[in-house]
Amino acid sequence: MTNAISTLASVDWQRMASITIKNPRQAFVNAVLAYLVLRQSAKVLRKVSVYGLRHTLSLLWKKVAGGVIRHVRRAPGAGVVVQRNIAKIVKEIEDSINVDIPGETKFRVIPDVAMAEDEVLDVLRRRQNEAGIDWKNGRASGAVYHGGEELSRLTNEAYAMFSLTNPLHPAVFPGLRRLEAEVVQMVLDLYKGSGECCGTTTSGGTESIIMAVRAHVVWGRKTRGIETPNIVVPITAHAAFDKAAEYFNIGITHVPVDPATQKVDVAAMARAIDPDTVLIVGSSSTYPHGVADDLTALSNMALKHKVGFHIDSCLGSFIMPFLKEAGFPEVVCDFRLPGVTSISCDTHKYGFAPKGTSVVMYANRQLRHYQYFTIATWPGGIYASPTIAGSRCGAVIAACWAALMRMGRDGYLRECRDIVSCRIKIQQAIEAIPELYVVGEPASSVVAFSSSWPVSIYGVLDEMNSRGWELNPMQSPPALHVACTRLTVPAADDLIRDLNDAVAAVKANPDGYAKGSQAIYGFAATVPDTTIVDEVAEGFIDALYAV
Repeated sequence: MTNAISTLASVDWQRMASITIKNPRQAFVNAVLAYLVLRQSAKVLRKVSVYGLRHTLSLLWKKVAGGVIRHVRRAPGAGVVVQRNIAKIVKEIEDSINVDIPGETKFRVIPDVAMAEDEVLDVLRRRQNEAGIDWKNGRASGAVYHGGEELSRLTNEAYAMFSLTNPLHPAVFPGLRRLEAEVVQMVLDLYKGSGECCGTTTSGGTESIIMAVRAHVVWGRKTRGIETPNIVVPITAHAAFDKAAEYFNIGITHVPVDPATQKVDVAAMARAIDPDTVLIVGSSSTYPHGVADDLTALSNMALKHKVGFHIDSCLGSFIMPFLKEAGFPEVVCDFRLPGVTSISCDTHKYGFAPKGTSVVMYANRQLRHYQYFTIATWPGGIYASPTIAGSRCGAVIAACWAALMRMGRDGYLRECRDIVSCRIKIQQAIEAIPELYVVGEPASSVVAFSSSWPVSIYGVLDEMNSRGWELNPMQSPPALHVACTRLTVPAADDLIRDLNDAVAAVKANPDGYAKGSQAIYGFAATVPDTTIVDEVAEGFIDALYAV
């Protein structure tokens, strides 16, 4: 690709040199045209080198078709029809979420008279499980990462003890500061961090990823003078990287994965790196398919190109570090890889801490400094905060510390062995169903699967929903996944039985699933204008706040 660009540039500039000074306006126009041609040619060649010709043409088709649809939508008649249909879909979503429950009051204003304590608790108990999904008996994929009733009682007590604390004020709560520092250090030890390694806690995996991206963007600007930084991620990387790219207004390149393994195409990722790249990403493991990318190869790539390398282990968290000891194939996903500059790990998943805790780790303190925000000129005093939040609730930190101490390495090893064995059991059952097949090469707690004709995988989702299961739909390719937790282990046989029955039901009536999940995800996969899907998604979020 580099040679092709160099040749093109050489030809163009030779032509520029031949222009006589007698026509300076034409010379200027030709120079601008040559620059634009060169720039667009470089973009096209780079896309082809990363995605291949066929996929590049597919992306181009979607872009052109999407542009045509957006143009048509501007026409008065067509735009009204499209918006009417979007409004209809959004209304259906809102009606399905904001359901009127007989006898249940909707509170839209603060009561004039204080509500009695027992009355408050009564409302909370009724609303605790309104959906009726029996997650306590393992019928939800992921969602609730439960460490057992005994651990929950302990973390709830720790939470109550520190519910009024705030790590923004370490002088007032020095004990909380020590708890937070110890949580970070324990997770660093789990991920083989050296004495140079460091980190901070965050509110969850998304914030950990956003902070890691910010640190590398600032690093690129301050140490390499990069004005237009970009990051390179697998298409299976968590959407939080896209959120970070949008928040910071930086470029992001999505690299394809191997269709068989669902691991990132390492060669394509190498071709996607350019002089403005500040960070490449690998997952351990991916959310969609539970697959670990080739992290060793990515580490070597980062060293070669002198860019940052982030391992997203938010989902792998306290599973991946124990695989080898638990008797499963090891995935090295820690600071033993010399190219790693940052790692994210969710303590609120398989660490069994309450929701709202994660750790982002760095190879050295200087890189962590680029995550911070400080201002020395504010009239309110010198302000400094490590993450996005200013004030934070110390309760989740104390509860996280309590979970780590109470579980111990032996407890996490036991849970890793049970949970991964459960995933393998479910995976083998899926492989035994002729109409289903596993997507990728699962390495941890997640198994994703799709279906062949005449079974619609989204029809299977609707059938499982009707049987009281909450599985997670995937797309590109269409699939479902089961994120096994401690609660899934005793429910695995029931899940396998119902999955077999669901597949049989869809197979017996393949044309009966034109609505429901099939309609939603089929629509999202086929409509070229993604802004339509965005509007529906925005309507869904709006519906979350409807009373």
